[in-house]
Amino acid sequence: MTGLARLRRCAGVVLLCMSALGYAQTPAPAQAAVAADPVGQRSVSDWLLRMHEASRQRAYVGTFVVSTGRVMSSARIWHVCDGVQQMERVESLTGAPRSTFRHNDQVTTFLPQSRLVVVEKRESLGLFPNLLKSKDASIAQYYRARAAGSERVAGYEADVTALQPTDGWRFGYRVWTEKKTGLVVKVQTLDGAGQVLEQAAFSELQLDAPVSMAKLSRMMGHTQGYRIERPGLEETSADAQGWVVKNGVPGFEPMSCYRRMVDRANAGVPTNTLQLIFSDGLASVSLFVEPFDAQRHAQPGSLAVGATHVLTQHSGNWWLSAVGEVPQQTLAAFAKGLERRP
Repeated sequence: MTGLARLRRCAGVVLLCMSALGYAQTPAPAQAAVAADPVGQRSVSDWLLRMHEASRQRAYVGTFVVSTGRVMSSARIWHVCDGVQQMERVESLTGAPRSTFRHNDQVTTFLPQSRLVVVEKRESLGLFPNLLKSKDASIAQYYRARAAGSERVAGYEADVTALQPTDGWRFGYRVWTEKKTGLVVKVQTLDGAGQVLEQAAFSELQLDAPVSMAKLSRMMGHTQGYRIERPGLEETSADAQGWVVKNGVPGFEPMSCYRRMVDRANAGVPTNTLQLIFSDGLASVSLFVEPFDAQRHAQPGSLAVGATHVLTQHSGNWWLSAVGEVPQQTLAAFAKGLERRP
């Protein structure tokens, strides 16, 4: 999710940039106020807030699996909280070895094969799922929630809720939440025809597991023998950097903006990359802008990996990469609206 960012959405070229997206904190209501309400009687916002609160208040251990087309990836997750402090460990079980620790907004990623540790700050709303990304309750204008039955997931009874978009700018979702706690145990992202683009679910889950925050903290700090890398990150605004987004996509609001110093491995030279982040409360879009380099940047094009789409294009002296779990037309609209201020 992202947190997990839905286990970083997919295994592919967009893995890192999607997991790096940051979001603003949203106050959650008292759990008792919504825990007993049937799904069909809650508003979209109430339902999402219950989901968010469950992810913040539960300690759990589980195995999480993401399926994107024919590609499947999995990870082991340890999550614990004490009401204020949130901590988790995500250990990849497929692909290259990787261990990621998060303590609130501090994220440390261990890459054993290269003996590298990446330490960075990422704003985070929730740890799992990373669905609710906006303080704006207007998401109810763009999604409709309806009860869709119940099923067992990872041995737990779960309510199924369908979140249907009201326009073609965003995808729909089908979400399974554990009946007693509201914790999300399975998520599907659906295209306009209702076909599953991506699925993420627990295959095994232990709720209220005895996870030690102190032990995870010690593991997170054990970097001896590793080279430590701290990517440069400066909070800024599009206007301060000379950019403006005109005629934005309905429902998507600016969430944050960062100037990143990205060290190009081939050239060994840091490059300024501006990242603008937008969200409609569920889906998110990032625009990455950097100076154009003919030797580094390939031909403009588009790519889809599960629910995540990528659009790249050359605009004057700049190279734009638009990334998001939205239809390609949504990325095209964002790219068209981004202009350099005179």
